[in-house]
Amino acid sequence: MNTSKITIEATIAASPEKVWEYWTSPEHITQWNFAADDWCCPNAENDLTVGGKYKARMEAKDGSFGFDFEAIYDEIVDQKKIVYTIADGRKVSTIFESLNNGTKITTTFEAEAENSIEMQRDGWQAILNNFKKYVESAYQD
Repeated sequence: MNTSKITIEATIAASPEKVWEYWTSPEHITQWNFAADDWCCPNAENDLTVGGKYKARMEAKDGSFGFDFEAIYDEIVDQKKIVYTIADGRKVSTIFESLNNGTKITTTFEAEAENSIEMQRDGWQAILNNFKKYVESAYQD
């Protein structure tokens, strides 16, 4: 099993409260949870409790490919930290850090063996960048 860890980060120009809301609410998740403009997230479900399930459908807009991303929450600290285990057994940890000018998000995840580290980092970073763009365009403190 590959135990390489990949870390991505972004600083969002919004309060931790707003960042948390946009990160965890299904009506917002469907607006940003994809890596490219030719993809979409048609639905998302989120039971934000320890032992609760997160599920998001990601698919190409042309219908050529899609998959369900599913995870179970291991730890939740309101507006500070989320840890979950993806359906394939990999762990993911996201830290939300309050800054003077916004909120820094740092996600560390265990790499999978199918795709290169660079491809995985780029894909997850693209989703995080999309989140940043969505929050900053939808909301101003």
